[in-house]
Amino acid sequence: MNDIRPRGRRTGLKARLRARLRGRPLALLRRALAAALLLVAAALAATPGAGGAKVLPTLVTARDVSSGSALSISDVRLVDMDAGFRPDGALTDPAQAVHRRLAGAARAGEPITDVRLVGSNSGPPGHTTVPLRLADPGITDLLRPGTRVDVVVPAETDQAEVLARSATVVTVAQQESARVGGPLGQEETPLVLVSVADEHAPRVAAAGLDRPVTVILR
Repeated sequence: MNDIRPRGRRTGLKARLRARLRGRPLALLRRALAAALLLVAAALAATPGAGGAKVLPTLVTARDVSSGSALSISDVRLVDMDAGFRPDGALTDPAQAVHRRLAGAARAGEPITDVRLVGSNSGPPGHTTVPLRLADPGITDLLRPGTRVDVVVPAETDQAEVLARSATVVTVAQQESARVGGPLGQEETPLVLVSVADEHAPRVAAAGLDRPVTVILR
C-alpha cells in the first residue's frame, strides 16, 4: 500500500529522528565513561595501599584466644595492614608467636605485638623469670599466665614494700605432693614463675628466701 501521509509530515518525522540519533551517541558515551570511572574507583578502594598508603605484613589472631593460651599455627595468620593503623611492635612472622603464651585475651583479627606475648620459660627482652612461693597459696588460684601483678613483701612500716611493679605471671606450677619425710598431708605452696625487669630480679629472688612474698593483681 502506498504511503498516503503528506510529504511535509514525513519530512518532519525524519528530521526529529535524525536529531535524536545525533544526541544519543553522546549521551551513551557519557554514561559509559561514568560507569567506567565508578568501576575504577571501586577497584582502587579495594586494593591494599590504594592512594599511596603503605601496607605491611602483620600477624593477627585467626580466632578468639583466651588469656595465657599457647599459640598454635592455626591461631594466627598474616594480613596486609595499613602502616598508619599498624601498632608498634607488631609481629610479621608466625614463628615469632607460635608456642608462646598470650598475655591477655584477644579477639579474632587483633594484631599481635611483642608485648602481648610471654615465652614459655622467659619474658620479653630485658626481663628475667623468677620463681616465687607466695605466703598465701590461695592467691595462686587467681593467677593465670599473662596476669599483671606487683610483687610485694612486708615492711617495717604499715605499708608493704614493692619489689617489682607490673610483673607478668609466666606460669603457675601444679601443687606438689608432700616432700619425702615431711608431715603427712603437707603440700608445698604452688610455684609461681613471674617475669620481672632485669634490675628487679635479684631483689625479688632474694626476698623469697627470708621473707613472705605476695602479689597484688593489677
